[in-house]
Amino acid sequence: MALTVHDVDRFEAARPRLEAIAYRLLGSASEAEDAVQETFLRWQAADTERIEVPVAWLTKVLTNLCLNQLTSARARRETYVGQWLPEPVLAGDPMLGPADTAEQRESVSYAVLVLLERLSPKERAVYVLREAFDYPHREIAEILDISEAASQQLHHRAKKHVAAGKARREIDESAARRIIDEFLAAATSGRTEPLIKLLTEDALAVGDGGGKVPARAKAYEGALAVAKFLRGLFKPGPAKRKLLGGPADLYATYANGEPAVVVVVDGSVIGIMCLEVTEEGIAAVRSQVNPDKLDRAARLWAATDHGEPVVTVF
Repeated sequence: MALTVHDVDRFEAARPRLEAIAYRLLGSASEAEDAVQETFLRWQAADTERIEVPVAWLTKVLTNLCLNQLTSARARRETYVGQWLPEPVLAGDPMLGPADTAEQRESVSYAVLVLLERLSPKERAVYVLREAFDYPHREIAEILDISEAASQQLHHRAKKHVAAGKARREIDESAARRIIDEFLAAATSGRTEPLIKLLTEDALAVGDGGGKVPARAKAYEGALAVAKFLRGLFKPGPAKRKLLGGPADLYATYANGEPAVVVVVDGSVIGIMCLEVTEEGIAAVRSQVNPDKLDRAARLWAATDHGEPVVTVF
């Protein structure tokens, strides 16, 4: 059936919320965009006059599309080259969704998106709908075609898994800048000691190159190992400059509610480094350098003013 202008307007009004749900469910901005577009095609083919609550109908269609995607994604990630990390989303992107409560902010943090990979697709769906969008279990049960009791049980299990991670520290953007300044000063000092002071004892560093950009297949674990890796990573040299195509500008920013460093070479974003900050220090440094997972962030970066870099290296 042909959509009316009113039908299109109703869908567009729901799009930001749908994108925010899909991103949390999939951990991929590009796949979230595809899932929302497929939801629009289902909306286009539906008898919209008979749909009493469009947002509920759209959420159910989208969530189940994402569940199918998660099932196939698990098989693909078994053959993924190196470490798999979510796509980072920069501050100001509507895909981040609501951020009014601590639960909403936490649900889209890079650290929690990594933890959500441990959940089953249905556990992840229940966690996202409940924690980030405050859906009651009755509505979640209708969306997933399960009982209300099953929804509550899945939510309990999901929260337990996510809580197994380190307690995150809430960081506002001004505090994030201070943390990044300290981190980059330590990382470019040429010494490990300043870095070790900023890291937790069991800190880890992991990068996702997707087989397209060099990245270590295993994570670095422990403050000393991470500090040595970072010292070497930021050490200047002609080989690195040649590999990158020029000097790299490092900018302080905020991604997924966490302090982040955007690496820019000749105006193009080539990497985003997200810092997981706890009360004990920086617990993880997760670097996304797979160009396929930087497209949305790069588009937003190009369209916004980001000031001067903190430092230029290499």
